[in-house]
Amino acid sequence: MRVDVVDLNEVLNRVTILSSAQTSAYVCVSNVHMCMEVFDSNEYRNIINNADLVLPDGRPIFWSQKLLGHKKAQQVRGQDIMRVVCKSTGQKALNIGLYGGSSDELLKQVVEKLSNDYSDIRITFAYSPPFTAITLEEDDEIIKKISESNVDILFVGIGCPKQERWMAQHKGKINCVMIGVGAAFDFIAGKKKHAPRWIQKIGLEWFFRLCSEPQRLWKRYLIQNPRFIYHFLKQVLKHKISS
Repeated sequence: MRVDVVDLNEVLNRVTILSSAQTSAYVCVSNVHMCMEVFDSNEYRNIINNADLVLPDGRPIFWSQKLLGHKKAQQVRGQDIMRVVCKSTGQKALNIGLYGGSSDELLKQVVEKLSNDYSDIRITFAYSPPFTAITLEEDDEIIKKISESNVDILFVGIGCPKQERWMAQHKGKINCVMIGVGAAFDFIAGKKKHAPRWIQKIGLEWFFRLCSEPQRLWKRYLIQNPRFIYHFLKQVLKHKISS
């Protein structure tokens, strides 16, 4: 999986340039879960590797970049890039769109929270899609509404790997920058709690989330994390031997 070596300011600049160019683009935020999904699927690997930007969202991904010799590597979390983009859009005259959230009520809370936090933000589109598959006609209607709302940056929060597939399918159809932000809507609305900063820094945010949602996340973390460590150690050994 290709992951860009970037910092928060560089990501903001590149997203701003892409949106100003009025191009259709998408940005992925990578973690261990995404990495193993990429490892298991050629189709999904192509989706991620063809993204305009892939950010090191998870702490293990950032550490992996460091261990592979990228000294300037930094962690760039999806929630952080969402907030820094929202903070800057008012002065840059950019329109924000939101696609995702588990319900209309939750999405309404996200809009209210962002509007309170950033007084000059311009949210011109917000839609919470159903969990069931939508028809081509319904999808065309969503695309039309996004276009009519003049969205420059669209945050997509429908979870990995669904959101990355959705963005790839809509590249060229939606003339804006799409950024997959996973569970960021839930965190902004207060439905889910952030791990304390010290837990994030030592790389145990996954354990905090596992304890918060064991039934939903046990397979992701207790199976995929050991797999990631095994395959990454193989990559490190291969890197050291070749160098």
